[in-house]
Amino acid sequence: MVGWAIAVHGGAVVDPNLPTERQEQAKQLLTRCLNLGISALRSSASAIDVVELVVRELETDPRFNSGRGSALTEKGTVEMEASIMDGVGRRCGAVSGLTTVKNPVSLARLVMDQSPHSYLAFSGAEDFAKQMVTTLFCLST
Repeated sequence: MVGWAIAVHGGAVVDPNLPTERQEQAKQLLTRCLNLGISALRSSASAIDVVELVVRELETDPRFNSGRGSALTEKGTVEMEASIMDGVGRRCGAVSGLTTVKNPVSLARLVMDQSPHSYLAFSGAEDFAKQMVTTLFCLST
């Protein structure tokens, strides 16, 4: 692949009260994700595969407000969302209101690749995840 670039960020807001050790841990995770993406791009993985791979890493880490580290709703539950877009094919997939899916970005990818839809929410997204269980790992309810 020629002429690629990659950027990784860990959210829109930085808490100025975050302890220095926690800030350093976040930087280390972002560096690991960046290096993971660079390695995948160097091995000729497609851009969309690299995006999903790197976002899955962020979703798996509890220090980030995604996936495992999602902010809680007013009721103390997790409701996650994700979207993914493929500019080359002008395709997209998005999901929201998820409570049981481990990696929402992968479900969004499946919506894009395996369904006629571009967006599924709440019970529709959860039902689709159950249909795709052989491809996507779901948390137990």
